[in-house]
Amino acid sequence: MQAYANKDDLIIAIKTNYEKYINEFTEIPNDLKNKRIEAVDRTPSENLSYQLGWLTALLCWEKDEKAGKNVDVPAKGYKWNNLGGLYTSFYETYSSYSLPELIESLNSRVAELCNLIESLPDDVLFKPNKRQWAATSAQWPVWKWVHINSVAPFKTFRTKIRKWKKIAL
Repeated sequence: MQAYANKDDLIIAIKTNYEKYINEFTEIPNDLKNKRIEAVDRTPSENLSYQLGWLTALLCWEKDEKAGKNVDVPAKGYKWNNLGGLYTSFYETYSSYSLPELIESLNSRVAELCNLIESLPDDVLFKPNKRQWAATSAQWPVWKWVHINSVAPFKTFRTKIRKWKKIAL
């Protein structure tokens, strides 16, 4: 996993990888958003819903901690050993959204994430144990949580949606 020298590098990595990822969806017609392909583990709708779910969770962790609330990581009612159930909840939450609505929502979440990064002091972003939600069992700094919930899946899921498109379109 790449370490970032500063918040600008992290924001650039998010925006660059997100742009490549989200552009893969421009050719997919909405009527195929739920088309399941045996060789790919998520439909286009599920692919986007996964990203929305994690970015929303991360943004909520920070908002709740700043408000003095108890933060449930990964999510209320879910533990790290039940991520499949959490993913299913993401799919259900966004199941009624069209592909353009999913994309618009994800665009908004990515912008919120970049604004959050910009607003955080460097020590909060780059040093461990500065946020309770980030200091769970992993003891990671905030930037690492941001990376594994944005840059990394944007890269991985771009590959998955490209494979889906080759087979389905």
